[in-house]
Amino acid sequence: MKLVAAAKVRRAQEAVISGRPFSESLIEVLYSINEQLQSEDVDVPLTSIRPVKKVALVVITGDRGLCGGFNNAVLRKVETRIVELKDLGLEYTVISVGKKGNSYFNRRPSVLVDRFIEGGSFPTAKEAQVIADDVFSLFVSEEVDKVELLYTKFVSLIKSDPVIHTLLPLSAKGEVCDVSGKCVDASDDEFFRLTSKGGKLSVERDRVKANKAGFLPNMEFEQDPVQIIDALMPLYLNNQILRALQESLASELAARMNAMSSATDNAVELHKSLSNAYNRERQAKITGEILEIVAGAEALS
Repeated sequence: MKLVAAAKVRRAQEAVISGRPFSESLIEVLYSINEQLQSEDVDVPLTSIRPVKKVALVVITGDRGLCGGFNNAVLRKVETRIVELKDLGLEYTVISVGKKGNSYFNRRPSVLVDRFIEGGSFPTAKEAQVIADDVFSLFVSEEVDKVELLYTKFVSLIKSDPVIHTLLPLSAKGEVCDVSGKCVDASDDEFFRLTSKGGKLSVERDRVKANKAGFLPNMEFEQDPVQIIDALMPLYLNNQILRALQESLASELAARMNAMSSATDNAVELHKSLSNAYNRERQAKITGEILEIVAGAEALS
């Protein structure tokens, strides 16, 4: 299972790392255009910031276990966020993605769940679009006033962090932050790449640098900026949800690889300790039999 997870995590990690530059550039374009529209009287539904009365939580978990505390970490994050919302007097609804999250919320009827979605073996744009359509309808119909993504952000093969990512509304701040105001888009992100050297798995340390360049203040758009935002918002929703699914899968596979490695080490240690105990018992029995034979021989003599 460790080798299978190691083979899959390479592909998942490549998808995460290669998709981040496009995702960050798309966010910057949208935020820059939206920031320029703040001085104009325009109506873009997905950018309208209204008083929050109800929050939709899109929770992304894994489909399988045997991956350490991966699923428990993000579910604890959800429970903490639900308590925070209740303390603020806000309503909430949950969109659960992943079999582990679905079974968790099915056992807790007190948690309000809008929809259960089962993920595939590898995230696709089609799968992300299903979630995006549900999120879009909830926000545009004003059933919810804010949408948050809760998933596990892939940091490295040995580290992953559950995060809260505000998906909607699109604010004019210019960066994607969690609810505590901390940006979840790393501009200088360090990660570990899994390689094989000499027939053995090894880990190399790499660093990804994102060069960010904003719009010029005197830039003019050929099309109406509202039309540009309307065209890019579906792409933004799909891209951000797909990115969260990819990050979550990479984190799950890395956690499973580490969990199976620890299980293997524990099994080897257990085998060693049991072998030592068995050898001590066998040696003690042989020694006792020898002493009995020697004592019998002395008695006959």
